[in-house]
Amino acid sequence: MKLVVIGGGRMGGALIRGLISSGWASPSELGVVEISEAQRDRLEGGHHGLATFRQYDTGMSNDVVLAVKPQDVEMTCLGLADKSIRRVLSVVAGVTTATLESTLDPGTIVVRSMPNIPALVGHSAAGITRGTLATLEDLDWASGVLHSVGKAVEVPEDLMDAVTGLSGSGPAYFFLVVEALVEAGIRVGLDRETAIVLARQTFIGAARLLEETGESAEDLRIAVTSPAGTTAAGIAKLDELKTRESFIAAVISATQRSKELGEQS
Repeated sequence: MKLVVIGGGRMGGALIRGLISSGWASPSELGVVEISEAQRDRLEGGHHGLATFRQYDTGMSNDVVLAVKPQDVEMTCLGLADKSIRRVLSVVAGVTTATLESTLDPGTIVVRSMPNIPALVGHSAAGITRGTLATLEDLDWASGVLHSVGKAVEVPEDLMDAVTGLSGSGPAYFFLVVEALVEAGIRVGLDRETAIVLARQTFIGAARLLEETGESAEDLRIAVTSPAGTTAAGIAKLDELKTRESFIAAVISATQRSKELGEQS
């Protein structure tokens, strides 16, 4: 097999879908280790030819993606002992490369990443960092896996908590703003369904504009904000309420919590 994903939950399943749809691998070149029989059945049903297993056995693949829950990492890594694994890409939140290297067999190459939930639809933003033995070739391999579900940016490991605070938690900030806009639309007279459609499409369109034009968010904001116009009035109120500072504080708080969780693992 070209790759085995250990953990067939939301992130593991997203990676499988991305790897297949992007052409990185065919279903028959991939394997999934998952303890839940129901989840194994769902994965097999969704990807004809995909092999699923309850546990990892020697010789399945030299390359592994670790996509289990943080509390299951130690037991999972101990179960991989003496299984001839060459390298591991971990997408487990808060678990450092040093922890993984100390738990896996000596000499195992480790790359760590933190994709976010839009991986489920192929638009993840991920930070990626190398362990002590990983080379640029290993980084390219791991980046190829991650690019099947979005984008990956290399950062030093001491900035992975910042990645978690920004892009890991970022989708929740985005969803909160959409919730607020829907509620605002209702308060100014729109029915809920209309407000939902308008708020969602506004954000989808704005994101596409940001991506496809390549212009900065600041430049696009200025372009849409006519002096003394309606948008200017709205921005002025957001500034009065210190909305920008609130988002910055949210990222800082999430980053600090990520550090705390890492120290507890």
